[in-house]
Amino acid sequence: MYFRAMEKITEKILLEKSSPRTNKLEQIKTLNLSRMGLKSEDLPVPLLSKLSNLEQLDLSGNMLQEIPRGLCLPCLKILNCSNNDMEDVVSLEALRNIEELRLEDNLYLTVNDEHKVVYLLPKLRMFNGKDISSTAHHIRHGSTEILRKRVIGVWERSFSLPDPITAQSLAAVEKRFVNAACSQIKYGPNSLSEYTKWRLDMIAKEYLKSLTCSEEGGRVTDTNDHTPTRENEAPAERRTCDLGGNSITSPQKRTRNNSEVAAEASPRKSSRLASASPVETSPRKSTRVMSTPQKTDPVMSPRKQARMTNVDTPECSPRKSSRLENISQKGANKVESPRKAAKSIISTPTSRPAKCESLRKTVEDQTTAQQSKQKTAKTETDTPRKTARTKLKIPQEPVSLQPFHVLQCHSRQDSPDDFTTQLWACAFEPPQECTGGGISGGSRTIATCGGETLCVIDCESGHVLKKYKVPGEEFFSLAWSTVLMSRTGGSARPCNILAAGGKRGLVKLIHPRVSLAFGEFRASRRAISIMRFSPRNASFLFTGTYENKIFLWDIGGLDRDYNFKISKLLVLETGTTPLHLSLLPTSPDTHLLSGCDDGLHIFDIQLSKNTQKRNEEMEIVFPIYKKKDKKNTYRTIDGLSFLSDDIVASKSHMQGSIYLWSWSATWASWNGRKKEVPAVVLAELQWSSTDIPYLSLGTCPGYGYVVCGDEQGRLWMYHITDTMMEKFKSGKTISATEVLEWPSPVRAGMGALEGPSINSIAMDPDLHYLVALTDKNMAVVWKRESQ
Repeated sequence: MYFRAMEKITEKILLEKSSPRTNKLEQIKTLNLSRMGLKSEDLPVPLLSKLSNLEQLDLSGNMLQEIPRGLCLPCLKILNCSNNDMEDVVSLEALRNIEELRLEDNLYLTVNDEHKVVYLLPKLRMFNGKDISSTAHHIRHGSTEILRKRVIGVWERSFSLPDPITAQSLAAVEKRFVNAACSQIKYGPNSLSEYTKWRLDMIAKEYLKSLTCSEEGGRVTDTNDHTPTRENEAPAERRTCDLGGNSITSPQKRTRNNSEVAAEASPRKSSRLASASPVETSPRKSTRVMSTPQKTDPVMSPRKQARMTNVDTPECSPRKSSRLENISQKGANKVESPRKAAKSIISTPTSRPAKCESLRKTVEDQTTAQQSKQKTAKTETDTPRKTARTKLKIPQEPVSLQPFHVLQCHSRQDSPDDFTTQLWACAFEPPQECTGGGISGGSRTIATCGGETLCVIDCESGHVLKKYKVPGEEFFSLAWSTVLMSRTGGSARPCNILAAGGKRGLVKLIHPRVSLAFGEFRASRRAISIMRFSPRNASFLFTGTYENKIFLWDIGGLDRDYNFKISKLLVLETGTTPLHLSLLPTSPDTHLLSGCDDGLHIFDIQLSKNTQKRNEEMEIVFPIYKKKDKKNTYRTIDGLSFLSDDIVASKSHMQGSIYLWSWSATWASWNGRKKEVPAVVLAELQWSSTDIPYLSLGTCPGYGYVVCGDEQGRLWMYHITDTMMEKFKSGKTISATEVLEWPSPVRAGMGALEGPSINSIAMDPDLHYLVALTDKNMAVVWKRESQ
C-alpha cells in the first residue's frame, strides 16, 4: 500500500485564507500563508498560478529558500517573504509587477542580494518598509551605464568576434570576455563585489549578443549542444554572506543624497534599519545547520556562560565555561535576581517619540596626525622610577554626576520584556575639529554593542541615532577611528568609522555619519573578544580572538567608493583569550599590553622587526597572585586602562581591589631575560568583593578618574589626585571618592528594577557624560552637573 504525503496547500486552504471571501481562486486579492512551515516545494505552482488577480501575498515566517520557478502572478503588487530561509532572489524576477517587498530576517541574504532584487523588479519602490525610489534609480540606470561603458572598453581593447562564428567559438569568446570584465573592472565598495560581478556577467553577455545580432543571421552554425549561459542566471559561486540590515546601499554612496535610504533613527525601532548593511562571510551551508531551526532564538554564544550558574536565559556567551566554577552560590543568586521577572523599563528608547534623525552634523576637515612627541623604547627603558610620580595635572575638585537616561535599545524582537541581552562594550566617537579653528572638548555620541545590534546614541537627548542589526550575531567589542577618505580632485578628508566584531569572527566596518556599513573581513575562525585601533596609525586595528591570538590588521584608507584593502601585519600568540588591549600613550607603535584570561602579557609590536608571528616579550605579575589557591589563580585580568602616560589601572577577577601601577618603573626593572616582571604598584583602590567576572573598568585621564561598576549596578569612582598619590602607603587600600548607587528605574505597575552587573564603562574626554552598560539590556547615561 502506498501513502501520498499530505499537501500543505490546497484549493480549500487558499479559499479559507483569502480575502475577500469567495469560492473562486481568480477572485482572491489578498492571501495570508504566513507561519505554516512551508518549504519551497510545498508551493504548488499550477494551483497558485490560478490566482490571476492576487494583489497581496504574505509568506512570512516559513522556511522558503526561493520562490518556485514558473510561478505567474501578474497582478501581485505586495509580497512579504520576511523571516524565511531565502537563499536565491533571482527567482523573484518572474514577479516583475511587485511594488512593495519585505525580506527582513532572511539570514542568508546579503546586501548584494538586495541590489539584485532592486534591479530585477523594475516597479519596486518600497523595500522592507523604506522608500527606495532615488537609490533604485541609480542601481537600475546610473551604475548600469557606468558598468556598460567599462565593459565595452574591455571588449574594444582585447576582443573581437571569431571568424567563422560558431556556437562553440562564440561560447569560448563569451567565457573569456566575461572573465576579463569581472576581473578587470572594479566598481563600488568591496561589500558589493558579488553584485557588481553579477551585473558585469549580464552586461558582457548582453553586449556580445548585440554584436552577434548585427552580423548576418546565417553565419552562426550549431556544431554542438553548447549554448551561452542565460543572461539573468545567477553566478554559480555566490559569496556566502548573511544579511545584516535592510539598506539598499548604492555602490557610490558618497553624498547625503545617496543616503536617503538611511535608517529612520527612531528610538522606537529596535529592528534593523535601512541605515545598516553589515554582512557576514561565514560558510552558508555550515551556518544553516545552526540557524535554520532557530528562527527567533539566536545561537548560543560563549560569553555568558561565566554568568549562567542558575540563570534561565535562552543563550550563552563566549566567556569560558570553566568560569562557572568560580562563581559562588551567593553570586549566582544575585545574577538570578527578581529583576528577571520585570517586564518593562522606564526611560527606554521605545517610549520616546520616533524621530528621523541623522548623526549630528560635523565638519569634514579634521586633523588625523597626532602631534604628541614619540619616545623610543630606549628612552622608556632609561626612565627613572621617579617618573611614576610625575604630576597628573588634573582638576583637584571631584565632579558630580547624576543619572540622565536609562535606555533599553538592544532588545531582541524590540521586546520591552528583554532583560537577558548582555551589553558588552561602548566607546565615544572621537572629537572632531571645528570650523572655527578650535577643537571640540569631547563627544556626546557613543556607540554601544550587545546581542545582535550596534547602537549609536546621543547622550544629551537619549535618542538612538543609528542602529545596525546582524541576525544571529552577538557583538562583544567595537572601536572608533578617524581614517582618510579620498575625494574628487585628489584631496582626502577624515571620517570617523566604527569597527565591531563578535561571535562570528567577522569585523564590520561602518561609517555611521552617512548610514553605511561599507565592508567586512574575517578576523578569526572563532569569536572576536576585543578590538582596538592604534591612536598613531589610524588604519591599524588590533583584534583579540578566542583562538588565543591577537591580530594586527591594516585596513588602509578609503577611496571615494569606500573600497579598502586589508593586510595582516602581525600575529601575537597569547595562549589564552585576550580580554583587554592597551597601547602606550607615548609610543603606541612599540608595545601592546594585553589583559588575558591567564595574566597580563606584553608584546613588542614594532614593525621594523621581520618576524610576523610573535610570543609575549614578558608577563607582568601582581601581588594578588600570591593568594593563589585551588579555586582561583587571580590571573584573569578583566580590567585594564591607562590613567596617564605612565600610570595603569588594572584588576583581576575576585581581587576585590584595583591596582594603580607604573609602566615606566616596571619596564625599567626588567632585565631583558626574565619572563615574569613584578608590577611596581603605586596604589591599591578598594572595590567590590564580587565574584562576577568581566566587570571592566574605565578611566578619564583628563580628570584623573578611575571608574568601575559592580554586581549591584553601583559605580565606584576614584578621583586620583597628586595629593592622594603622595599619601598612599603600601599595604593600605584607598577608598572610593564616591559610590554612585543604581538609579532604580521604575515603570508604572512594575516597581523598581534591581541593580544589574555593570559590564563596561566609558567617559568622554571632558567627563560631561559617563555611560555604563549592564548585563540586563540597560544602558545608563550619567551627566555631570554644572559647577
